[in-house]
Amino acid sequence: MRIRFFGVRGSLPAPALPSQIKSKISAIIRMMTPDDLKSVESRERFIADIPPWLYGTVGGNSPCVSVQFNEDPAGDVLVFDSGSGIRELGISLEKEEIKPSGIHIFFSHFHLDHCIGLPFFNYANDKNIKLNFYSPVDELEATLGGHMVHPYFPIRIEALASQKLFHTLKGPLKLPSATITYKEMNHPGVSYAYRVDDGNKSFIYSTDTELTDNDFTRNDEKSNFFHSADVLVMDSQYTQGEAIEKYNWGHSAFCKAVDFAIHWEIGHLVLFHHDPCYDDKKLYDNLQIARSSIKGRNIRNLKISLAEEEMEIIL
Repeated sequence: MRIRFFGVRGSLPAPALPSQIKSKISAIIRMMTPDDLKSVESRERFIADIPPWLYGTVGGNSPCVSVQFNEDPAGDVLVFDSGSGIRELGISLEKEEIKPSGIHIFFSHFHLDHCIGLPFFNYANDKNIKLNFYSPVDELEATLGGHMVHPYFPIRIEALASQKLFHTLKGPLKLPSATITYKEMNHPGVSYAYRVDDGNKSFIYSTDTELTDNDFTRNDEKSNFFHSADVLVMDSQYTQGEAIEKYNWGHSAFCKAVDFAIHWEIGHLVLFHHDPCYDDKKLYDNLQIARSSIKGRNIRNLKISLAEEEMEIIL
C-alpha cells in the first residue's frame, strides 16, 4: 500500500509567503560557518543538519491523500477528499504516466476546503477516465455539484469530461484491491473516517474529527475500525489550549490524537489538517512535543509523523 500526501492543511489553503521563505534563507545563512563551505562533504553535512522546518515546507494545500497498491501501480487509485491538493495529485500521476483503471474519490464531508480542488483535477476532464465518487451522504451528486454553480463557479459538474459515477455508501465497499469501511465522527454537520484494508495492512483517514471521551470507550464497532491500524491520519489541528477555546469547532488537539493512537494501539500516527495560521516551525514544535510525550511515557510501539506534502508511506 502506497500512501501519499498532496494536501495537508485544514480550513483553507495557506501557501508560504515570500517573506517566510526569505526568513528561512536568512536563518540558514546565519547558521553557516566558513568550515561548512570548505568541501563538498562539509556542505552536504551542513545541509543534512538544517532543521526540517527551515529546509523545506509542510505545504499549504487543503486535504487530499491518495492510496495505491504495490502489486498494481496502474490499478485502482483511492483518493480521500478533493481539496486543493488534488491538483497536485493529478500532476503527479501524469508525470508518472499512470492511467489508472479506476479513480475512487471518498469524501469525509463537503466543507469547501475538502472539495475546492475537484474542477482543477486533470483526470476529471479526461473522457477516458472513470471517476467514482463515494460518501454515506444521500444525494451525493447534487451535494458535490452545489460547489460548482453560478455565481460561485463558471462551469457545472456535468461539464467535466470524465465518466462520473456517484455512489452512496450503505456498508463496506469491496474493490479488487481493498475493502473500505467508514465511521461517522464528531464534526459540525458530520464527517466520516475511512479505513482501507488490503488483506495485509490497514490505513485510516480521519480528518475533521473532534475527539471526545466517547471515542475512547471500547466496543466492537470502534475496536473493529480503529484497533491496531498500521497508519492513522488524524485531525490534529490545535494545541490543547486552543482546543479548549474552540470547543465544538470540530477539530482535535494533537496531544489528544496521541492519546487516541496509544489507546487503540496504532502503529503510525500522522498529524494532519494543520491550522492555516501555523508556520512550519510551530508545526515541527508540536511534532517534537508529541514525540517527547510518548518517550516520557515509555511508549515504544508508536511512530508519530507530521503530514507534509509529497510525503509517502509504504506499507
